[in-house]
Order: sequence, then structure tokens, then C-alpha cells
Amino acid sequence: MLRWLGRDDAPLKFRPTLDPAQWRWALAFLRECLPARSRRNTAAIAALAVHSARCLARLREATGLEYEQRTRGILHLFNTAAELAHAPQRVAQLAQLGIEASVCSAAQCVAIEPALAARQPALAGGMHAAGDESGNAHLFTQALAARLEQAGARFYWNTRIQSLRRTGAQIEAIEVIDSTGTTASLRADAYVVCLGSYGTRLLAALGLRVPIYPVKGYSITAPLACAERAPELSLTDESRRIVCSRLGNHLRVAGTAELNGFDTGLRPERIRPLTEWARLNFPGAIDETRVCAWAGLRPSTPGNLPLIGKTPWSNLWLNTGHGTLGWTLACGSAAAIVDLMRGQRPAISFPFRD
Repeated sequence: MLRWLGRDDAPLKFRPTLDPAQWRWALAFLRECLPARSRRNTAAIAALAVHSARCLARLREATGLEYEQRTRGILHLFNTAAELAHAPQRVAQLAQLGIEASVCSAAQCVAIEPALAARQPALAGGMHAAGDESGNAHLFTQALAARLEQAGARFYWNTRIQSLRRTGAQIEAIEVIDSTGTTASLRADAYVVCLGSYGTRLLAALGLRVPIYPVKGYSITAPLACAERAPELSLTDESRRIVCSRLGNHLRVAGTAELNGFDTGLRPERIRPLTEWARLNFPGAIDETRVCAWAGLRPSTPGNLPLIGKTPWSNLWLNTGHGTLGWTLACGSAAAIVDLMRGQRPAISFPFRD
């Protein structure tokens, strides 16, 4: 990563602030990069991801949800021979974690995804995880919300949580205010904090500090100008830390990580490399005059492990801190928190909070 230091298009950009939480998180992140901790965290994430994939498959079968899903796997691309040389070791490690993958030559990559033909001369090879899936997370959540409403769930849109009201060792109610200024107290048997990066502020008011910090990511979504030139498969450029997915008649390209507090502003120097990457790899595939840029905050923990389980209050639970893997781990995390709330231990090897 040294070659990226100081560059505006670096996959990881650290913008120092005076926020102590940023520095605490950064130091903890460096500690979690130690080999033993990294191996432990990777194994836990893989276990939860495999469990989550099974839960998603069962949900899709039970509900018939449609969200532009693609089940042909994900192809990881390597630009250099040095990167490709590590691929067999990664495949072996993934196999130990229950994830199947195979090493591919540049020609095999193009055979799997013909849209890569223009890039083949600069491609060293790849790794194909045939069992992985992709889809449109926005469509998925919309369809799931509609199903939940049909089943009797109620959503409070345009409503802000002001505080959690506690009595002794329990949470008594949630104080909220809607867009009209109307306030209310919402009561339930149990409460789950799953507010992404913003849950830290709510919990801090209770005196609970959790190791979550917002890591900003960018993406572009553009309509296809020539569908034949766009990839069908989801791709990960391991050299640039960029991912792309086909979403119906659109292509989404995402990447970069930026430690910059809660700022969600769009920076042209961070968006530009995503558009250039799409142009370089799939010339003529997207309509660059209609690119929609986006930036959002990933609730990240130093070791990339989400916080799932109990808090000091008997009816307050956490399901947060999923970083870049929010949708990947969503169904498995939901199933796990339900088990924990029922007093049962989820049947996977993961450091749940208890």
C-alpha cells in the first residue's frame, strides 16, 4: 500500500481529524492487522458469511423475492504475476473456511466473463468463487419491507430517535420525533440497535462506547450504453480494491475507503477513478453522461467483526458494525440475533456478545 500514500485516488485515504474516536479506531485497526488476529477475524467472518448465504437462499425460496440477483459467482482479478502467485494459498485458505474458489489464467477469466476481452493483455489472472451471489440491495430491502408490512410490521419513516429511556437495567422506551415535530414514546419488549455508523451516538448517551467508526465509500451507477460490452459477472479488482456489479440495465462500480468522520460529501477526485476504471475495462459499456455518484458511511469495527449480541441492559441488543459486508452478512446476522434473543446459541463459530 506504500505506493498509494499521499495519492487522492488511493484505495484507503486517511484524513486526520481532532476526533479522539478516529485515532482510537485507527490504532485498534493496526492491532487487528497482526497475523494471528487477522486469521481469527477472517475465520469468524467466513463462518458468518456462509451461514448468511444459506439464510438468504432459504428466504428467497420462501418468499420469492426478486432483486436482480445473479448467482454465477464473483471473479477476483489480479493485474500482476506477484498478486496471482498468492492466489493458490488464498484458495486453500478459503477451502478450509468452507468457501469454494479456483485459480484462473487470464484466458480463463475471459472465458468466464467475455466482457474482459479488452483487458486480457493487462490481466495476470484471477480467482473465481462460483458459489457467490450478487444483486441489488436497494430492491432487496424494498421488497423485504413490503413483505414485512403485509405481515403486520410497522415502519416509522422520516422519524428521528432522540434517546433511549432507561429504568434500572432495562430500556423502557424510545423517544422519537417525526418530520412534523410530533414526539412519541415507542415501547417494546426488546430493542435492537442497528443504525449503522450513527448508532454510536445513541449508545454513547447511555455511557456505552462501541468500537465503530464510519469509513466512507464511494460508488457510481450508470445506465448501459452497450449491454454486450458490460460484464454479467460481479468483479473485484484486487489491485485497485474496486468492485463492480451488473444491476439489470445498469452497472455499479464501487470502491475506496476514507476515514473522514461523518462527512458524506462527494469528492470529484474520488469519483473520477471509478468512472475511469469502467471506461478502461469496459470501453463503451456505460453512458458516462448519466453517471450517478454516491457516497455513504460504512459502520466499521477495527477487526471487521460486527457487534452482535447483548448490552449491559437486559432488553437492548446490538446488530451493527458490518462495515463493507452489510448485505453479505445481513440474513445470517438477523438469524443469529433472533436466536440470541430467544436464549439460544447460534450454531456457528463467531464471537457473539454475551
